Amino acid sequence: MKADARQFLGWLGMVRFGLVQAALGAIVVLTTSTMNRVMVVELALPAMLPGALVALHFAVQVTRPRMGHGSDVGGRRTPWIIGGMAVLALGGVLAALSIGWLATDPAWGTALAVLAFLMIGLGVGAAGTSLLVLMASRVASGRRAAAATVTWVMMIVGFIVTTAIVGSLLDPFSPARLLSITASVAAIALAVSTLAVWGLEGRPAKPMARAQAPAKVPFRAALAQVWGEPAARGFAVFVFLSMLAYSAQDLILEPFAGAVFGLTPGETTKLSSLQHGGVLAGMILVAIVGSLSRGKGPGSLRAWTVGGCVASALTLASLGLGGLMAPAWPLKACVFALGIANGAFAVAAIGSMMERVGAGSQGRDGVRMGLWGAAQAIAFGLGGFLGTAAADLARAVFADPGTAYAAVFLAEGVLFLAAAQMALRLDFDRAAPVEPVRTELVGISRA
Repeated sequence: MKADARQFLGWLGMVRFGLVQAALGAIVVLTTSTMNRVMVVELALPAMLPGALVALHFAVQVTRPRMGHGSDVGGRRTPWIIGGMAVLALGGVLAALSIGWLATDPAWGTALAVLAFLMIGLGVGAAGTSLLVLMASRVASGRRAAAATVTWVMMIVGFIVTTAIVGSLLDPFSPARLLSITASVAAIALAVSTLAVWGLEGRPAKPMARAQAPAKVPFRAALAQVWGEPAARGFAVFVFLSMLAYSAQDLILEPFAGAVFGLTPGETTKLSSLQHGGVLAGMILVAIVGSLSRGKGPGSLRAWTVGGCVASALTLASLGLGGLMAPAWPLKACVFALGIANGAFAVAAIGSMMERVGAGSQGRDGVRMGLWGAAQAIAFGLGGFLGTAAADLARAVFADPGTAYAAVFLAEGVLFLAAAQMALRLDFDRAAPVEPVRTELVGISRA
């Protein structure tokens, strides 16, 4: 939207955005990891229940475009971020409350868990969508890859710190202790995110003239307008394909290592840790090269997005080959390389979202980001299920587990190649950066 020049944020501002993402991740990881385990192990419930609840929290995020439209119409992102975090925090507490109820009254406990995970999905959608749009408007174009890296690295750190602290406090386990700890984490996360985002958006120095303001149209009309943009629609397809391939490998890597290479549960857990270390290394690599090259040439988001997809496909193919040649195959090196490729692709894709969100109809940034966020959420919800289903099907077709997993990894690699081809067709160069707006910053200096 054309207005006066905006003062972009620096590294401190990026860290503040990262604190919001870390707070968001701290609540989510308790519900998708700790509570998942408690339902299956301590309560001896079918694994399908937490699986369905996690899928539900992804499914409800199809509402992201509607939430983005709400922030577009209101002209402010901060209330949606804080409000989304409040809904997420309450959902996390209700999810913990449902654990105790599930032990005594499964029917009502399940009903409360469904409500809780619906709120978790809605909160993540509202806060996450508006956070990315606000980041896109407050971070200079050449630094968006670095901003995405800082934000997502801090989210992963939030995962690690939260699980480490909660793990030390949760024993001896009881539903009441879980509820108390979750409530504390939720309260701290809400307070941290509110303080971190306060004043980052700033306020317009001059009221916008009515002639300059984007038309306030109903949501369906706004969504149809964005969907009618070939660039926005094409990028949504790219996000879906790439994130489907990205998430499909998550639940089959450890079973593959155990069934084909004979690794113990402890060894496969360390293997996953090695992969996450590679993801962090890939993200940091993109941030460093992108910042040094100012987002040009080999450091451009386009190059890293396409290259990350191709590299992910190649490393998946190497894992497939490893399944045929086990145990004489450098499994750890392949998994670490896969992590680097995934991390590079993921942060470039997120940076690309921020880079492209302002390219299109005026005043539809929230709807556009919401559309891509919904595509990502649907892909993540489907990816884990389809990956495990494909592994089961392949094992039914092929007697040798190594051959079965090789077929699945190769199929996932093909998805990444399709995503890379889609990215090559997208016109990144015409994805104009968000026009800046002059602001009077509240309580912050140029960070």
